[in-house]
Amino acid sequence: MAFNDTFRLSSHAVICDAENRVLLLKANYGEFGWGLPGGALEAGETIHEALIRECREELACNIEVKYLSGVYYHSAFNSQVFIFKCELEEGATISLSNEHTEFQYSPLDEMSLVQRKRVENCLNYNGVTVSAKF
Repeated sequence: MAFNDTFRLSSHAVICDAENRVLLLKANYGEFGWGLPGGALEAGETIHEALIRECREELACNIEVKYLSGVYYHSAFNSQVFIFKCELEEGATISLSNEHTEFQYSPLDEMSLVQRKRVENCLNYNGVTVSAKF
């Protein structure tokens, strides 16, 4: 699946630093916005496989997947988004792919409403995966 397909599935990682700020990447495509690491599933991939592949491609790092916290339908993009809590492997150094120009760790109050809600659900995970629409 590609960015311009009419229906998309994607997997994204919530990765925090020691101060509980969230890793965001600035895209060099679309609206050039800031978003969580991750991306679209390819044919034959599971949501976990796509998450691990996308993070390796975008960050040049391996991740450890902790849990799936939510599944969200985004009407603006006609897409289903799977949100996972993840950690970078110990000693990892981020090296961005050509899809992104910058990365930063951001506090929740600097995120868009949709992004903040998904991340809050992830960080407040109680064992029940959330499903919501935006």
